[in-house]
Amino acid sequence: MAHPRIDLVYFNAGGGHRAAAEALQSVLRECEPGWSVRLVDLFRVLDPEGWFARLTGFAPETYYNKRLATGFTLGLAQELKVLQAMIRAAHPQLVSRLARHWQHTAPDMVVSLVPNFNRSMAQALSIVDSRVPFVTVMTDLADLPPHFWIEPGYTQHLVCGTDRAVQQALDQGLLPGCVHRVSGMIMRPSFYRAPEAEREQVRQELGFERESPVGVVMFGGHGSNAMRRIAASLNDQPLILMCGRNASLAHALARQPARTRHHVVGHTDDVAHWLRLADYFIGKPGPGSLSEALHCGLPVIVARNAWTMPQERWNTEWIREQGLGLVLGGFAGVRAGVQELMADLPRWRARVAQVRNQALYEVAALLPTLARGHHRQGSARPPESAHPVPETIP
Repeated sequence: MAHPRIDLVYFNAGGGHRAAAEALQSVLRECEPGWSVRLVDLFRVLDPEGWFARLTGFAPETYYNKRLATGFTLGLAQELKVLQAMIRAAHPQLVSRLARHWQHTAPDMVVSLVPNFNRSMAQALSIVDSRVPFVTVMTDLADLPPHFWIEPGYTQHLVCGTDRAVQQALDQGLLPGCVHRVSGMIMRPSFYRAPEAEREQVRQELGFERESPVGVVMFGGHGSNAMRRIAASLNDQPLILMCGRNASLAHALARQPARTRHHVVGHTDDVAHWLRLADYFIGKPGPGSLSEALHCGLPVIVARNAWTMPQERWNTEWIREQGLGLVLGGFAGVRAGVQELMADLPRWRARVAQVRNQALYEVAALLPTLARGHHRQGSARPPESAHPVPETIP
């Protein structure tokens, strides 16, 4: 493996999967300059002609991201079951598509950063060359079994960011040697770099008073209409409102009256810069947003109710257990939550300061070890003709 080819598989549902893949690609290129690290958009492989978009009028991820942006996430648990049933029904076709792709591109390792499709990817890869390692890096704090992240009998290597995920893997029959614990979720390299500007100076330039704690409100890369209600409830509190790619939300928040300073931020590649300016975090309990906020020393205020996405519900239990913030029944109570947090903010921040997340670099160090271990066990790649791919798609 003089110049190994490593595929990092992502999709654009939510944004966290792609962000993790891009972060890992960046660090692997620095740590392993001889590697060819390729980003693979799963849905482009499965639907290269764009038939889904032609039939429905939108890309597969668009519907999901629209739900996030509007905050209309009620019923996603039931919809997930429908999606998983559709994936099982389409399994032979998915395997065929993926096998033909990897037969053509010949990876030396495949790393999945997505849920739900790992059985199809693992089986397709085994058709092409069973000696190519398949690694699943969870971008959620915990699994949502069955058939979400962990696929017993197909999951070859699993990277977990919490003890809960490790125990779930062992309970589902994975061997301990195949389960790899890291210290959290993958975050962008910018979160590990020193800030370019002095914090208090930047806060002053934004109009924030030195003595007033600043909150940051963030609901992932697509924002949420829930931010309007939060901003209205906290119109006398200094806030940084992170809207992501939701331009209409950013425009509405910029026009919303506030008795104190509210600074609206649209899409940015430097989320770390804005989080470092804040003192506490308000948002949904997504694994990426929580990890980024905690890494920047921010205690969190999140909500758990029927609208909380099923794969994020355990995250609220983790927040409570670790004492990293408050879990509300809904953001109607956000004002009282902020008051409770402010009453003992130094204690909350001291608790959060104990969190240490080096997962990006831990995963980047683990993958070469797994790749070299598999290479020593096997021999040269067999010719393509040795592994014919079934033609299940016309």
